Amino acid sequence: MKKLIDQIDSNKIESITGLDATFLYADTNTSPMHVGGVAVIEGSLKFETFKQTIASRIHQIPKLRKKLVEVPFSIDHPYWVDDPNFDLDLHLTHIALPKPGDWKQLRKLASRIFSKPLNKDKPLWSFYFVEGLDNLSQVEKGSVAIISKIHHVVIDGVAGAGILGIIFDFDPNIKKLPEPRPFRPVPLPNEFEMALKSSVSFLQDPLKFPRIMSSLLSSTLKAGFLSRAQHNAELPVGPFTAPKTPINGIISAKRKWNTSILSLARVKALKNIMGCTLNDIILAICASALRKYLSEKKKLPKKPLVAMVPISTRDRGDSDMSGNKLSAMLVQLATNIEDPLERLEKICQNTQRGKTYQGALGAKNLSNLAEAVPFGIANQAARLYSRFNLSKLHKPVFNVVITNVPGPTIPLYLQGHKLHSIMGMAPIIDGMGLIITVLSYHETITISPTSDAVSMPDLNVFSDMILESANELEEIILKQEKQIKKKQAAIEASKRSEKPFTQKYFEFVRKYLKAHPDFIKKPVGLYQFNIENGESTYHWQLNLRAAPGSVRKGKSRNPDVVLSLEEKHLKKFASGNLNVATAFIQGRLKIEGESDIAMKLASILKQMPPFN
Repeated sequence: MKKLIDQIDSNKIESITGLDATFLYADTNTSPMHVGGVAVIEGSLKFETFKQTIASRIHQIPKLRKKLVEVPFSIDHPYWVDDPNFDLDLHLTHIALPKPGDWKQLRKLASRIFSKPLNKDKPLWSFYFVEGLDNLSQVEKGSVAIISKIHHVVIDGVAGAGILGIIFDFDPNIKKLPEPRPFRPVPLPNEFEMALKSSVSFLQDPLKFPRIMSSLLSSTLKAGFLSRAQHNAELPVGPFTAPKTPINGIISAKRKWNTSILSLARVKALKNIMGCTLNDIILAICASALRKYLSEKKKLPKKPLVAMVPISTRDRGDSDMSGNKLSAMLVQLATNIEDPLERLEKICQNTQRGKTYQGALGAKNLSNLAEAVPFGIANQAARLYSRFNLSKLHKPVFNVVITNVPGPTIPLYLQGHKLHSIMGMAPIIDGMGLIITVLSYHETITISPTSDAVSMPDLNVFSDMILESANELEEIILKQEKQIKKKQAAIEASKRSEKPFTQKYFEFVRKYLKAHPDFIKKPVGLYQFNIENGESTYHWQLNLRAAPGSVRKGKSRNPDVVLSLEEKHLKKFASGNLNVATAFIQGRLKIEGESDIAMKLASILKQMPPFN
């Protein structure tokens, strides 16, 4: 028996993860769970050259030659095995774009290709080589497109961006392609071997479920502490709180796909002016387009729409560019706010709040929870949910998915032909009839919505609204730029002419303690504050070891706790807009020493009046 087990392990039979499995059992005829893309390549690239490139490099992505086999009685997730009948020709299709060969025809063709499910009896991917791109604006006549489909069980968005670096080159020069490496598939396991492998997998880690739940419980308690510490602070939005909209019904099998191409430099300029993140700007653009679209149809709900924003848990050094390593957070899109700038500011607040709590729970804890769900149960539950249209019976979990994947910042080439642009596609399901895929590459950023013929039959209208919203937001921000800079300059001049904020705050604390000698009722501790403002570091001591307490400038030799933070965060802390627990979890505050003594300080300072 031991010999048989060792042989099975040596065959490298690999089970899919629980998270990967969620994409597999969510797959239906109306909701094929593949991700995809449309890559436009400049110049007359030949199909044979493309095929030879894939053939010479496919060994770098092993799962492109593997297929899935199910375990008897569904006692475990399906396994990846080598496809003994793998044939590259069955995964590559050579077609021509119908006349006149413009963007409209390319979007129409892509929509039709994205509508068709992949064959689960073969490796779960296909590439379409499209010639005849003769009338695409800003694209050389005779260029080609590659329309790709890869099942979500194989890959996530970040891994997909990584695969670009395998198929394409950084060098614009034509290279001699090596001969394809021989493919020697491992023999398929029989049902007994798979069942035995599943049993061994469980016996090797029987405490997986308790361990995952213990970790999740610990993180939940951490987030719960954060909630209590913030008292009346607004909590992040939860699932099933999103309003009902026309894009949250039962979907059809016919896909609608479109894209808008923006200048990455211009979007970054807006981000820099507003002092927010690139993702905040993208969310604001999408929110404005959704507000426009639903308003025109008189279907805009009073409550703000909620977006699910995927977050990669893939480590930076992760060399395995396959599988799914994802978590997510929910963000209110402030679609109930009319002014675009106010909407952007609210979205910035909402994303920061979401990151705080998502960080407290731990992205990997959330994604690991999928490992605890038996495949057979989850598989049947998903199919029953789809079969009986159960999404009609509850509020949407969220309204839309907006996924932002950063791509290469330098141009890529395929045998000397430059990659002009890359646009993404992702699956939709019942109750979520719109997903917006955002991809950045070189000097562009593409915003590509995918929907269906029922949820958004006029997706081209929505795509135009994305471009309109981007231009509108840019115009408003640029008009305000001078006022923003003038305001910032005035603030900086005021800073130079008066005491540093840090000094004013600790003088305020000193006066307050002196005026309220009974404020400190029990000995607490000695706290050393190190405050940075970019130019210098200020050191202050807060001694609460005895009433009434004292404040001194300088360093202490033996503090109980050392707290280090930037002056801008101290301002929020002093005004009551940020507390010790939140700042610590967000990484804005570094604490050295006894954590319980630090938390006592948090409780004491919350009782003091705010200082602005």
